[in-house]
Amino acid sequence: MRVPQHIVNRRRAELAAWMQQQGHVSLQAVCVRFEISEATARRDLAALEADQQIVRTYGGALSEYNQRFASFRDRLASAPEGKRSIAERARQRIRSGITIFLDAGTTLFAIAEAIAAAPPESLVVVTNNLPVAERLAGVPGLRLMLLGGELLARQSTLVGEAAIASLALYRIDLAFLGVEAANTEGLWNSQEEIAAFQRDVARRSAVTCYCADATKLGRAAPAFLAPWSQVAHFITDASAAALRKHRLPASSL
Repeated sequence: MRVPQHIVNRRRAELAAWMQQQGHVSLQAVCVRFEISEATARRDLAALEADQQIVRTYGGALSEYNQRFASFRDRLASAPEGKRSIAERARQRIRSGITIFLDAGTTLFAIAEAIAAAPPESLVVVTNNLPVAERLAGVPGLRLMLLGGELLARQSTLVGEAAIASLALYRIDLAFLGVEAANTEGLWNSQEEIAAFQRDVARRSAVTCYCADATKLGRAAPAFLAPWSQVAHFITDASAAALRKHRLPASSL
């Protein structure tokens, strides 16, 4: 039986709104969320792409938000001194012989640069950050492990089920994760798929350090990552006064 067009239009509007929250969704997730067949999901995604609300990918789709997200190169110019300060403090935690994880983002790229400038005698680096992988390639004493996954081009990162599956191959001693915002509720990121991946990294890591420069404080972002009760280590360049102003816990090494 043919579904009335007004019902189809309403479902597609709900799908577009949901994708704005999620960022990237798989075809299977669309089917489960809206209780529709793969053929119907493909038609809905095709219609939204025709309206330039999403960009379809292999096995799923990206919301239009990803096309507006500042590129990695653009974000490198934001708060460079703060990122270098965070990188120096992060580098102090890294010891020879351990396995670390470096997340997506330009703050994590700054940490990679700090490692390259003063590499430990022996270190395993696991990452889904393409610029980090390029920066650390060939550094003496360093083994580099790049996760698989679907590429988010503007973020220069690999995400999705393949990234989570390949992460399971490693035992992480120390993880550094970037965030898009930090407020009294906790930490936030740009989309749910990235936050879900980060939560999986944190579960698999002996120690997790969340990193955010001072420009991220007192803000929220589309996807909630973690409450402060789950954050043992928060590294920021923000002053103690700025942390008090935003009612945030003191940064900790």
